[in-house]
Parts: sequence; C-alpha cells; structure tokens
Amino acid sequence: MKKIFIDRNEKFLRIAFREQDILKELFFQQNGQRYPGEVYKGIVKNIVPAIKSVFIDIGENKNVYMYLDNRLKNSKLKKGQEILVQVIKEDLGKKGARVSNCINIPGKYCVLNNTGKGIEFSKKIIDNEFKKNIIHNLHIPDGMGIMIRTLGHEASSSTIKMEFDSLYEIYKKIIIKNEYSLKSGLIFAGDGIIGKILRDKLQDDNFMIYVHNEDDYEKIKGHLEQYNYNINNIEFYSGNRNIFDYYNIENEILSLRNKRVYLKCGGYIVIDKTEAMYVIDVNSGKNVKGSSMEHTVFTTNLQAAQEIVRQIRLRNLSGIILIDFIDMDKQENKSQILELLRKGFFDDKNKTLVYQFTELNLVQIARKRFGRSIYDSIEEKCKCCRGSGNRIRFSYISMLIKNEIERINEEGIIQNIHIEIGNTYKRDIEKNTQYFLNSIGSKHKNIYLTYSHTEYFKVEPLVFSNQIDEFKEFKLNK
Repeated sequence: MKKIFIDRNEKFLRIAFREQDILKELFFQQNGQRYPGEVYKGIVKNIVPAIKSVFIDIGENKNVYMYLDNRLKNSKLKKGQEILVQVIKEDLGKKGARVSNCINIPGKYCVLNNTGKGIEFSKKIIDNEFKKNIIHNLHIPDGMGIMIRTLGHEASSSTIKMEFDSLYEIYKKIIIKNEYSLKSGLIFAGDGIIGKILRDKLQDDNFMIYVHNEDDYEKIKGHLEQYNYNINNIEFYSGNRNIFDYYNIENEILSLRNKRVYLKCGGYIVIDKTEAMYVIDVNSGKNVKGSSMEHTVFTTNLQAAQEIVRQIRLRNLSGIILIDFIDMDKQENKSQILELLRKGFFDDKNKTLVYQFTELNLVQIARKRFGRSIYDSIEEKCKCCRGSGNRIRFSYISMLIKNEIERINEEGIIQNIHIEIGNTYKRDIEKNTQYFLNSIGSKHKNIYLTYSHTEYFKVEPLVFSNQIDEFKEFKLNK
C-alpha cells in the first residue's frame, strides 16, 4: 500500500512517500520559496543577449530569469515591458528561479498550455485509435494547446474534455487577473507540491494519506471527491507531536545525511557530492561468503543497483550521477544491472537516462532537476569551518528540537527543559535568543541551554531540583 504523510509548519512543507512501508521519496518546500507552477506578472529588468537570457522582476526579493527562444515568441522583449511568466525551476542558492512565458496548468489526465500547438500526447501513449478518438472529439480554442498525460489513456474523451474545460476556466481567470493587476506579483499559486503528488502518485484506491493541517485536509478531500477516490483513504492526524516524528520518519530523513549506506549482503555504497556531479562507489564490504568471486560481485552489484535507485529518488539527486560498480566480466550480468536501474526509474517523473557501462566499468546517469536535493533542503554551510563543511540548517534543527519538546509534553507537564546543542549554532542563537525560543515552542517553559561538540542536539526534561540547580546558570529565558 502507498502511504503519503504531509507535514506543514511555519517554515516548511514536507511530504514523505512510503510504499510497502519503505520510504521511497521525500519532497520539501520552504515557505517563501518560489515553486514550479506559480504564475507571476513581471517586468523585464535586463536583457543579456550574450547568454540569451532576460531577467524579470516579479515583485519578490530576487529577480527570476528566462531563456530567449523564438519558438516561444519571447525574443523581442524590451526593457520595462510587462510579461506573464510561470516558474519552471525553483530558485537555488543565489540563483533566481527560472521562468517561462509558456503557461502550463496540469490536471490528472491532461495539461493545458498556451503554446497554440493543439493536441499532443505523452510518448508513452502508442494507441493510435485512442489518439484518433481524442483528436476527433476534443476541440481546442485558438492559441491553446493540450498534452494528454500517460494516465489520460485510461480516461474517456468526455472525461478529458471536462477536465480541459475546467483548466481553461482557470487559465481565463489568470489572464483577467493579470490584466487588472497594477504591479508585478503572484497571479496564480496553483496547487503546489501537494497537487503534484496527488496527480503523480494516486492511480487507484490502494493508498492512505495522513495530514495534520485542516486546510490541506479539506483540499485533498476535495481532490479525492473530484476524481472519485475513496474519501476514507485520508486520515486527519490530531496528535500534539509532529506527524513525521510520530510515524518515525524524522530519523530516516536525518540518516540520509550519511554518505555510507549498507546493503543486506554485507556490502555498502558510498555517496559523495562534488562540484560537478554525484559519485557513488560500490564496495563488497563483508560480503565474502559467495561460492565464487563472480557470484559475490554480481550479488553485491545487484543489491547496490536497487539501493542506488532508492537513494537517488529519496535524496532527489540530479544532474550527472557516476556509479563505480565492482568490476564484472560477464556482459549478461552488466545487462541485468542496467535493466534493474532503468526499471527503477520507469515511473520517475524526473526525466532520467541510464547509459551503458563504460570501458572503465562506470555507469553514468543523467537526471533532470526538479526540486531541491535532501542536502539543499536540510543543510547549510557551516560558518565555523569557513564554509568548508555543512551542518543541518538552523531553522531545520530548531524544528526538530520543537518536535522533541512536544514529545516530552506527551509524557506529562514538564516546566524545565535542558537542551544540548552543537557549538556551530551558538552564534545564531545568541544573535536572537527570543527568536530561537519562539521557534522551538518554549512558551511557559524554562529552557536551559548548553553547547558541546555534538553535531546534532539532545533534549531532556529536568525533573528534580538538583538537576535544575546544576544548569541554573545556563537558563535562557530569565
């Protein structure tokens, strides 16, 4: 069964996807972050012909950029010109979000666009009779286009038409709002990352969704009713503890910071990030019990290939990924490894290409970026080591501490709490102590804080008076 867990708080929206109780994918969105699908009214601020790019002010702190392309009829823009754009790649670091003047509004069965290309089909749809039926029964307004998604093959032409009409009404409202807006800014927020997950992951009633935010609960329930899913497949979590903590997802997320991942056979893989790519090394480790070297190597590589697919999708690695498998002589074994990798990415919505083994027995994977990797989502540069290392984001570790305090509260009313945290966060906490206290939900509690060389943190209740006396000099909210 598929299980989807949705956690929304003041700083993050996080979604975890489990299948057969194995964590498969994670999705993060930080509040204030531009997300693909959002539509903005913008003003052209600068045109750079040398890199065929235009930079646009959308009313946010950071300008976005767009590539000039004759096919999209945007190569004759002028400075100061107003333009309607849609985010297609979120901002990352100092780089602003990438946008396009091609507006796409996705549904479950089709995607509306304003390219004027008429009716197009997913490459996975090869049924010519289905295509003829859709082309005959579906009439698209001038200037518009429609892409029939793979799942659309399972729907009737009338169902697709009904969805297209609904999407077209949304598009017309966007155009009207854009015309009446006097300044640049957000025109259409879309249904965000939650909508994408619901469209991509739900195909039958074999799923459960767990959510603790009331607005999200109502929107998801409406989606399930619209597409005739069983509305009993959503459960509202009303506990005080964070939903990821309650369902034991939090520790799994933190474990993804580890470079080394162990395999059942005793072998392991090591995941390293360089400036240009990710490199994954496969090692036999303690797997030395096979009847032959070839069998031992193949078993290790086979398990490694399965785990590599899971880790790439779970950590949301993208760009160039280079895998150094243990050397194999038989071409048949190499073919099985490649087949396993390709099969693992078959339903991956991030376009992924798996290339043949090179002469050095390396496999290259190219994966399109969509969203941030786990490292970009929960890590930041450590100022203590002059930016040469990474640490968990201060905002993220504050959220984890808040989770621990809420867990302690479940066990009884505790007024005094001791927090031990790494020295790398001392500057952030002392810069704005009250902000830190608010972010960890410490209202009506006495917080005693000490620093150590630990990478993470520890939260413990102070129950006895001698414990409180021991830490009284470290009390924050005096």
